[in-house]
Amino acid sequence: MSKPNITPLGDRVLVKAVEEDEQVKGGIIIPDSAKEKPQQAEIVALGTGKQDDDGNAQDFQVKVGDVVLVSKYGGTEVKFDDEVYQLLREDDILGIIG
Repeated sequence: MSKPNITPLGDRVLVKAVEEDEQVKGGIIIPDSAKEKPQQAEIVALGTGKQDDDGNAQDFQVKVGDVVLVSKYGGTEVKFDDEVYQLLREDDILGIIG
C-alpha cells in the first residue's frame, strides 16, 4: 500500500479499512451493500497533534502502522488514487488491536 499525499491536521488521523474476507452464510454470498461497515483500520498518517491549554502539542497514543478499532460512523470518507480512506479524530479510535 503506497502512502497517499494527504497530511491530516490537528488531532486527525488517516486510516484505511482492513478488508475482511468475503462473508458467506449458508452458501449465500452477502452483497457489499448488506455488509457491515468495517471497524478495523490501519493507521496511514497522523496529524500534528492536539494542543493542551498552554499550546503544547500532545503526543498521539497511536502510531503509523497500528491496526485499530474505529467508531462505526465516525470520521469522513476520502477517496484518493482509487483507494478509500477515512479521516477521523483520535477520539474516534476505540482501541489498538494486538
